[in-house]
Amino acid sequence: MRVEIWTDIACPWCYVGKARFDKALAAFPHRDQVEVVHRSFELDPYRAKGDVQPVITMLTRKYGMSEAQAEAGEDNLGAQAAAEGLDYRTRGRDHGNTFDMHRLLHFAKEQGRQDELIQILYRANFAEERSLFTEGDERLVALAVEAGLDADAVRTVLADPGAYADEVRADEREAEQLGASGVPFFVLDRKYGVSGAQPAEVFTEALSQAWGERQPLRLIDSGDAEACGPDGCAVPQQG
Repeated sequence: MRVEIWTDIACPWCYVGKARFDKALAAFPHRDQVEVVHRSFELDPYRAKGDVQPVITMLTRKYGMSEAQAEAGEDNLGAQAAAEGLDYRTRGRDHGNTFDMHRLLHFAKEQGRQDELIQILYRANFAEERSLFTEGDERLVALAVEAGLDADAVRTVLADPGAYADEVRADEREAEQLGASGVPFFVLDRKYGVSGAQPAEVFTEALSQAWGERQPLRLIDSGDAEACGPDGCAVPQQG
């Protein structure tokens, strides 16, 4: 069974939602048969790469809330994260363009290290004092290496703005087609969609339901058709 998760590194609910989903998946009896794929979704796709703002400032300008409201929202997110065992800095974080991170996540998927990289990027953005947006490509290189990727290969990807760009845009178009207007957005076996950072119990129910409705392959076989197998190919004998 495949679970696809549309997320953005700048999305705090994605950070919390992943922890809740991971908790449900860890307890799922068929977890070893579940493939998790992370898909790209930018919350701020038109922000220039060098345009970095404090999170509180971004919230007040983008959503029209007061500074006190923005800070209260961050405090609530910090409490929600703590309940899942996650570190979360409620003050002093910044916000910027995440397109390069999404490109790297597609590269990491090819290397079998996507889940490791996304977790490290979340930690760097939400829990660490160093900015994920103002220290240049070498900051991303160091984090990618921590996830098990080759430093020179990562630099090559980052140096080419077109590398994996089509894959990111394709994910975003698909999210729109599926009706995802926000993230996190979970799609289970292309049958069920779960929107938002739901409690782990909701993910447990969704996993169980999607697994239970998987249809076994129905074999149509007349019994006399020739085929090739591990022992070779059956060759009809001439009469």
